Amino acid sequence: MFKIIHGTYKNLPDVKKFIDIINNLNQQKIPEAFSLFDNKNDLIVTRAPGRLDVMGGIADYSGSLVLQKTINEATFAAIQLNTKREIKIISLSGEENRISFFKMTLDDFEKNGKSIDYNSAKAFFKKAPGTHWAAYVAGAFLVLEKEKNVNFKQGAHILIHSNVPEGKGVSSSAALEVAAMKAIVTAFSINISSKELALLCQKVENLITGVPCGIMDQMTSVFGTQNELLPILCQPAELKELVKIPEDLKFWGIDSGVRHSIGGTAYTSVRVGTFMGYRILAELAKFEIHNSNEKGKVEIHDMLWNGYLSNISPSIFEQNYANSIPLQISGKEFINKYYGITDRVTQILPDLVYAVRILTRHPIYENFRVNLFSELIQAPQTERNLKLLGELMFQSHASYSACGLGSEETDLLVQLVRQMGIGKGLLGAKITGGGSGGTVFILGKKTAFDIVENIAEAYNSQTGIEPYIFKDSSVGADEFGYLILKKEEL
Repeated sequence: MFKIIHGTYKNLPDVKKFIDIINNLNQQKIPEAFSLFDNKNDLIVTRAPGRLDVMGGIADYSGSLVLQKTINEATFAAIQLNTKREIKIISLSGEENRISFFKMTLDDFEKNGKSIDYNSAKAFFKKAPGTHWAAYVAGAFLVLEKEKNVNFKQGAHILIHSNVPEGKGVSSSAALEVAAMKAIVTAFSINISSKELALLCQKVENLITGVPCGIMDQMTSVFGTQNELLPILCQPAELKELVKIPEDLKFWGIDSGVRHSIGGTAYTSVRVGTFMGYRILAELAKFEIHNSNEKGKVEIHDMLWNGYLSNISPSIFEQNYANSIPLQISGKEFINKYYGITDRVTQILPDLVYAVRILTRHPIYENFRVNLFSELIQAPQTERNLKLLGELMFQSHASYSACGLGSEETDLLVQLVRQMGIGKGLLGAKITGGGSGGTVFILGKKTAFDIVENIAEAYNSQTGIEPYIFKDSSVGADEFGYLILKKEEL
């Protein structure tokens, strides 16, 4: 039996359950599980939670402030080094009781004595059906090779177990990346900061799995804590002072049952359209700078901007720029006029029409909403302030829908919350993360959980979908640290 010789449970019941899984691998249905770990070498165990997107969401890649909260559900990774340059991964899904196995050699990441490029790695993980999931784990080795010049002279055997539901908009992919990356850097004694770990995880997702996510998911999985909101200024990843959740307020998430993916066409086209808007604004600003005095030049530069769309205030956008942004533009027309965008992880599709103005407006207003929400939730909890908190959430949800990232099911959940209202203890609700389904985040009085359950029941009766409720939070990967397990001699 493997026992903990370093680290603690952190009062998390799922830690003991994962250690039990390790000690009962021989009961799994695939032969590879029987010999995954030997009895001689220690295991490193890491844990990374999913998250609820309180405010900010898709504005993260535009430099917005975001407010995030960890959930209780988490992904575990256990790693043991081996003497070969071989990677073996077994993934056990707690949600679907699914078992997956993947094997490769580190030589697969090399060609002519050099590390392969990221596009080749992306193609490598897509060539065999059912192995794309492994890119989130094994991809960490290539990113560490390329970005940190790590020379892996030996490989590893890795066990993954996750209770973070997939496709629910609660960052199951980030939890997987963070748990795996932290396990790998710990086992191989690679010295990087926690912030850099999150940024490297984002590279795994952007460049190897091909998903154009922002940074908030990885940062939250690393730095999140219980009973506080994590503010991140995504320029690119600046942590702000934690926001204490008032004792009489509570956050919940209700899964709509509609599978969400930020790798889908809706999310990607919204991101592309947003960067198109920024590119057009930059051209307009260049013209203004050219025709302004020195003071005006400084003001325009500070507004634009430091490279982020969210730095523009809503009033300046509406007064000076909104009417100059086309309502929509085809990819071909945009390329002919502006050549391209600054986003490195997406591509403009010439035949697609992008709703540029509304997509440009969203992160500008969302950043304003997030900052105001952050101030209000720390202010005296008067009825007026509570209503304003809810209104900011409803506005954010409506803006998602205007961008094309809503769904009938998430709209229904938000409407049910609105109908209950503050009189029943519910303040507001909004779609989370990348939208297009997934989870709806709810803010309410701490005593209103029975009302949340009533909403889940009403939703079930109207849609036939039995929703999952996210109730609690847990520590992030950084605070959890790591465990060392050693085989107990009999």
